[in-house]
Amino acid sequence: MMGLLPQFGSLIWTLVAFVVALSVIVAIHEYGHYIVGRWTGIKADVFSLGFGPVIWSRPDKHGTVWQIAALPFGGYVKFAGDANAASGKDEAAMAEVADDPEALRHTMHGAPLWARALTVAAGPVFNFALSILIFFGVAMTAGVASDPLTVGEVRALPKGALELQSGDEIAGINGVAIPSTEDPVAYGAFLENIPETEVLNYDVVRDGTALTVDGPYLLPPLVNQVVPQSAAYQAGLESGDVITGVDGQPIFAFNQLKTAVEASDGNALALNVWRDGEVLDFTMTPKSTDEPQPDGSFVKNLRIGIAGGMAFEPATEAPGIAEALRGGVANTYRIINGSLSGLKQMIIGNISTCNLSGPVGIAQTSGAMASQGAQSFIYFIAVLSTAVGLLNLFPIPALDGGHLVFYAYEAVTGKPPSDGALRILMTIGLALVLTLMVFALGNDLFCP
Repeated sequence: MMGLLPQFGSLIWTLVAFVVALSVIVAIHEYGHYIVGRWTGIKADVFSLGFGPVIWSRPDKHGTVWQIAALPFGGYVKFAGDANAASGKDEAAMAEVADDPEALRHTMHGAPLWARALTVAAGPVFNFALSILIFFGVAMTAGVASDPLTVGEVRALPKGALELQSGDEIAGINGVAIPSTEDPVAYGAFLENIPETEVLNYDVVRDGTALTVDGPYLLPPLVNQVVPQSAAYQAGLESGDVITGVDGQPIFAFNQLKTAVEASDGNALALNVWRDGEVLDFTMTPKSTDEPQPDGSFVKNLRIGIAGGMAFEPATEAPGIAEALRGGVANTYRIINGSLSGLKQMIIGNISTCNLSGPVGIAQTSGAMASQGAQSFIYFIAVLSTAVGLLNLFPIPALDGGHLVFYAYEAVTGKPPSDGALRILMTIGLALVLTLMVFALGNDLFCP
């Protein structure tokens, strides 16, 4: 019985993290609908965080009832004239205001087309705005790598930092000048071509004096972050671990680890891991992973699921506001582009549909990211918020994108689809959404 307690605690932690992440994203999404609806003259009757029995509610001065419901897995805004959370038309309510132009104008179904379209589009837009704001905040808080590359905090490594010291400005390695960190192409090429020797000669500037000192290999087999649900995560690797051997062969470079994993043919690997001065033994089996490429394609590679880092924590500096904002927009666009590319590749069969996660997989990832620290968890919320915003823009009836398609039809033809057609299309849309949810849940339960 006592052995179940850690698992129970982990389950509670996962559920709490999932509910917190989802509640933030849903609240922002629905608030986008609410506030833009209010700005455009559409009255909101109910703003609900969650579904089911109401456990708290309070009306405001605008006549909107704000409530928290018992099932915290979504939310909705019910506007005047809506029959349900999916914005179906309440025929009886609309009939009551049919002869009152002012009251009709304040309903979702009697408002001008532009007001309805803006209100519906605002939910996904607010999700994207949340992502941009989080990425912006992370950049402003964590900073960006200083230029020139500078040793910030020396990491704990098996053989230490040798002669490197905090504050050293790195001018070159093994006699080759290091490019500016602001030139990602040249800088990335430099990192790729560092000679694989356990000890490197660093040309540094220390307190205004140029020196050449010995230091560890710049990119050691360090665990900087563990990918949720990966082989490394399931085996128990932690941030800060250093992998010192694979199947009995000592290693000192991250590329050596990568080569060994890719050559494993999917067989289990025995890893020696240095953690706080102690060497531990782990066994894990690499998993086939679909990795996106710059051209939008995907390549299958064997991975254990860790992200590496440098032998030292690079010193950072605060970016400019414009730079951080551009980075937030670029990160959000990258997620959207990658999601659409991945969906396309799944549809045409180039990558596995197991890449589509359902509620269980998202909950597990929420817990895993929360366990790695507040910044990782907040970053995950930004990624998930973008995904939710994008999903809601899909042209499926019952989703925001489906409503926007109806409004586009109305703009072209001059009249909305008939109520009967809308009911049929909404039923089909709900069936599609439920089918997608069941399929994704099946992935969570049965995909390796």
